[in-house]
This record gives sequence, C-alpha cells and structure tokens, in this order.
Amino acid sequence: MDFKKGDRVRHKMEPSWGLGEIIEMTGGPYCKIFFVNQGEREIGINYMENLIKVKNKEAAHPLLDNLKLPDKSKKIKFTSMGNLVNSFFKIFPKGFYDEKYLRQERDYKVEAHNLMSGLLNKSDFGDLLSQNEYEEISHNALKIVNKTNLVFPNEKMALKDGLKSAENKKLFSTSLFGVLYGSGELSERFESFAGCLERINAAKWTTQTYFLFIAFPERYMFMKPSVTQSAADAFAFELHYRPDINWKSYESLLCFSRYVSEELTKIDEYLKPRDMIDTQGFIWSSAPGKYIA
Repeated sequence: MDFKKGDRVRHKMEPSWGLGEIIEMTGGPYCKIFFVNQGEREIGINYMENLIKVKNKEAAHPLLDNLKLPDKSKKIKFTSMGNLVNSFFKIFPKGFYDEKYLRQERDYKVEAHNLMSGLLNKSDFGDLLSQNEYEEISHNALKIVNKTNLVFPNEKMALKDGLKSAENKKLFSTSLFGVLYGSGELSERFESFAGCLERINAAKWTTQTYFLFIAFPERYMFMKPSVTQSAADAFAFELHYRPDINWKSYESLLCFSRYVSEELTKIDEYLKPRDMIDTQGFIWSSAPGKYIA
C-alpha cells in the first residue's frame, strides 16, 4: 500500500499508540509518524506493512486536526495524556475531588462564579444598564475580577484605570453585557469587547476571557497566555496564538479545551470535568514548570 505525508494510520502491532499521521516521507529508510498517544515515531520503510490507513470519519481526531509539531529547539516536549494524568494523580490523588485540588484550583473560582451570578446576571445587569448605572456595573466587574488571582495585579490596575471616566464606564458596561448576554455570533461580540478594552487601554487576554469563563464555566475557557501556550505545546496542539486579542486564537483555545475535557472523561471518573474550571485546572497543572515537571 502506498503512503504519503498527511495520511492517517494505525499501527497493527501497537494499537495503544492510537491514531497517527504521517508527518514526513523522506525517501530514505524511515518515515516519521506522530501518534496521539505516543508522539513522534520513526517507522522503517520495510515495516510499513504494519500500518493500516484510516480514512473518512475514523481519520478525524481533534489533536491531529490541530497538530503543532514540537519545536526541537525548545525545552517543551510532547507529553502523552496518559503521562499527564499519571502526574496529575501524583499531586491530586483523588483527581478533581481531591481536597488539595479543590482548595488550590477550584473553590475560589466557583466563589467568583457565584459572585458574578449574584451581581451581574443577565436580568440584574440588564436592569442596571436600562437605568444607566454604569458606575455600579463597573464597580461590580472590578469586584469580580479581584475575587481571584487569575488576572495579574498590573492588568487589574489597567482595567481600574481605564474605568475612571464616565465615558469609559458606559462603553465598558455596554460591551461587557454584549459579550456575555448579547445576541448574534460570539465571534462578533468577542471582537467588539476586545475593541472596548483596546480603547480603554486594558486589552489583555486575561481580562478579555475572564468574564466569559467566570460567568459561563460550563462553556468558555480562560486564557493566561504563557501558561496556556506551554500546556498546548506539551499536548502538541496548535493554538494559533497571537499577542493581540483575536477570535481565531480564542476559538482554537475552545477547541483545545473541549479536546482535553473529552479525553479526560474517557480516562477516569475522578477526572470527568464538571465544567471548564476543572479543565482549566488540569491544563494549568499540565504546563511545564507548574505542578508537573
């Protein structure tokens, strides 16, 4: 059977490696294949008969569809989900129900969500807007941001400084309501909120994604650029990250988060994410230099 770069394959003798993609056909004695559970492997041309070509729906895989091959000049290397899970369990033996995990990674974010639900739920937020209570909306938003350490202190200060004028409070209030509760495509609302933060000199990925994550942890993810990029690199997942806030990067982050959530659900009942707070906790812990070495 003829093979070419980009073909999706499985290895007859190593089914645990999972689905793979041929990433290099050099014409020499080896070809290079990236397997989702094993990373990059060299297969001798004489042993290609051990490969089964996979097509159509069976060839689809979130990681291979968004594959970012590890940069060999960097220290971050691909780590299989199995190894990441093993490392996670060493730190949190009961997974997402471990007392240490709840204390360090989950409970305070849930508290922020509850505060958000109490202060800026759709109904109350809408009432405040209709009464032009931009001061109170901005005050509540800052209170919610200050509830956690997810946004850096200097970024919190930038938002606070940006909300000093009445004009900026109004712009921020209407834009925040729009991204959280507005109609229309999320991509358009996301970009509109990004424009608002740019205008008030508070355009940071953390601030941009914080409110969606805290308001709707069942759907949306938080972006802390350096940690998220490092974790995605460890997974070999392409984030399409750019420093400027943009929808493509965030859409890729949502895809990455769903992939991690779905894979964790398959592995162990103690690692079935209740929401993206758990998924974010696992991604954070998977970043090289955090919990997992």
